[in-house]
Amino acid sequence: MQHPALKVNVSRGSVIESEHQIKAVIVSSDGQLIESWGNVDSLVYPRSAIKAMQALAFIEMGGAEKFGFSAEEIAICCASHNGEIEHVKTVQSMLNKLALSTTDFECGGHWPMREQTSYDLAELGEKPTSLHNNCSGKHAGMLGLAKMLDVSPQGYIGVDHAVQKCIASTMEEMCEYDYGSAPWSPDGCSAPTWAIPLTNLALAFAKFADPSGLSPAREKACHSLYDSVVSHPFMVAGTERYCTDMMRILGKKVFLKLGAEGVYIASIPELKLGIALKCEDGAIRAAESVMTALLDHVGITQGIPSEHLAPFRSVTLKNWNGLISGEISCCI
Repeated sequence: MQHPALKVNVSRGSVIESEHQIKAVIVSSDGQLIESWGNVDSLVYPRSAIKAMQALAFIEMGGAEKFGFSAEEIAICCASHNGEIEHVKTVQSMLNKLALSTTDFECGGHWPMREQTSYDLAELGEKPTSLHNNCSGKHAGMLGLAKMLDVSPQGYIGVDHAVQKCIASTMEEMCEYDYGSAPWSPDGCSAPTWAIPLTNLALAFAKFADPSGLSPAREKACHSLYDSVVSHPFMVAGTERYCTDMMRILGKKVFLKLGAEGVYIASIPELKLGIALKCEDGAIRAAESVMTALLDHVGITQGIPSEHLAPFRSVTLKNWNGLISGEISCCI
């Protein structure tokens, strides 16, 4: 069933002040397009929403077992984390197990995504390192993959490096899309990101939700990744982040992952569904509002106390004095 693109309204008082347009699609693990809104066959860069697919080859090859990665460490391979103390310690532990250091990272460094964490770091007179990069867990996984492939990690972010070729091949199979003809560009962390149709992105995460049709090794890897991220949602994002908060509320029913520029995915094993969406103007606030509405739409939020989900179903906007000034809302 196809519908026009979804809209998210941002109101101030009784007036709609801003409006966001979102395309979204729901796909089953057998490849059936269940429902869509807007042009879901146009190309989008999944950005960080696809990190679980980027980690899949390393897990499938037995990397987590070989290097003794914990469930938290597996989870942070899929993360866009806040750079909080727990995140930094976890990634450092991964590097220690790989017998590598931050000098091997090629992701660059930035101040922690969480504002208060940046303030705390500055108060200590410290500067951020590549460990604070929100993608550092993903890059630790990529360094691990280089070791599994027995190749030099130097230049592992290059599109022609064995690491990225292996990752692209895995994502190509999961998305059922020819990456050889797909446009690509360096992502914010410098690893390549390929543009694919939103439908194929949703398909990959439907298969991630229900990997029964995949090879035994890949099925096991999907289960390992899924169990890790939903068991340790803090590692996927962090304090006051939608991904983490919603996974905690939904109790392992859904894996959620943000991508830059308003991309979001959901993987729902109970329903054997994958959801992918893209806010046309890149607004994360609109993407999160629509994802909540879509989770309600497919029924996976049934049985969850309404007071837990109310803050996400209709986001109240407040000014600096704490006065209510408007709301963000979406209806399907």
